[in-house]
Amino acid sequence: MITLFEPGPEGFLRRYEGLNARLPGNRTPWVAALREKAAAAFRAQGFPTRKIEAWHFTDLGMMARSAFTEALTPVDGSVELPASHASRRAVFVDGRFREDLSETPVQSLGANLSAAEGLLGSVARVDDVPLAALNTMLFEDGALIDLPAGEDGGTIELLSIIEANDRPIAVHPRHVIRLGKGATLVLIERAIGRGEGRYLHNPVVEIVLEEGAHLTHARIQQEGKDGIFLSTVFAKAAAGATYDSFLLHAGAKFSRSEAHVSLDGPKAMAHLNGAQLLSDGQFGDCTTFLDHAAPDCASRQTVKTVLAGKSRGVFQGKIHVHQVAQRTDGYQMNQALLLSDQAEINSKPQLEIYADDVKCSHGATVGELDENQLFYLQTRGIPQATARSMLIEAFLEEAVESVEEETARAALAEAVAGWWEKVA
Repeated sequence: MITLFEPGPEGFLRRYEGLNARLPGNRTPWVAALREKAAAAFRAQGFPTRKIEAWHFTDLGMMARSAFTEALTPVDGSVELPASHASRRAVFVDGRFREDLSETPVQSLGANLSAAEGLLGSVARVDDVPLAALNTMLFEDGALIDLPAGEDGGTIELLSIIEANDRPIAVHPRHVIRLGKGATLVLIERAIGRGEGRYLHNPVVEIVLEEGAHLTHARIQQEGKDGIFLSTVFAKAAAGATYDSFLLHAGAKFSRSEAHVSLDGPKAMAHLNGAQLLSDGQFGDCTTFLDHAAPDCASRQTVKTVLAGKSRGVFQGKIHVHQVAQRTDGYQMNQALLLSDQAEINSKPQLEIYADDVKCSHGATVGELDENQLFYLQTRGIPQATARSMLIEAFLEEAVESVEEETARAALAEAVAGWWEKVA
């Protein structure tokens, strides 16, 4: 028998209180204190509402009205795995690490919390990010990657599979990543959902990049058609470090990915590119906060959104340049392609600048497919659906091609290919 806990923040808090002694690490003082701080913050904040500026376009009502149960027991048995572009893969099923399906140096966070002391909770904020507080309060497992200075970590895929056939589960994976001085890693984080049921996937990723480190982080969201995906990334880059990120929303009924990136040392760099592919009935939100906290740093962001049917998209990007961050070079652009007169996009690029020697720009465009180009392709014998798909992929190509690392770029291109033909 499946026992659902009540909808709303009270249900999650009640679940935390009931599970407190059984959650990983709660007999360890520093972990227990971390969870208690998060629970207090979540109790004070609850779910964010549209009265909060960063959530003005995004309504969590569907989640607040839904009842969930936690995936409390380890999942076993066979699991069908999709093909992978990476040679090494860490697999999580319903939020739990499956060592038997994984071939990777990634550690289970739940089983190795002692190794994460001083790192877990060092970047994530719970006082003003309620979904991070919820995750910190209830996480059971996740990935722990800690590369020593100078190491080349190669390419690793973090594959998260949600099986939502018979229970509306809520999972809160916590991934903790540190790259030592000069270390490099390509990380492909992929989330897929199976089954017809509603579920909540609420991952938080904490990333620390030490001096000169380089992380390529491709995030591919292909959740189930009734899934709720709420992802939060916190990244901190030291001097000369690079965080090269690409987000792809291509699934879920309701999705929001939020990134908080801080450039803390001179000549650090961040790329926060992405694409959202939204079909009828889907909602997608890409929100970023980029903190230029040191001089001579650069950031680039291009996010493209394609909307079909009665779908809604949101882009919010804020670049904050501190007074000390002289010679900042920042660029931000959001472009939306509407395939239906019922589709809607809300775009809000923002600059907040306190330094006087900067080069920053932002912009947003909204348009439709070029009917002349579509007609031309059809006159060459190309079916309409294929022609539309070709034009959509051409629109997205600039964003995907911004990913320099070949394996990550190939994984993203494969996820984008043929999207329109599948949903048309």
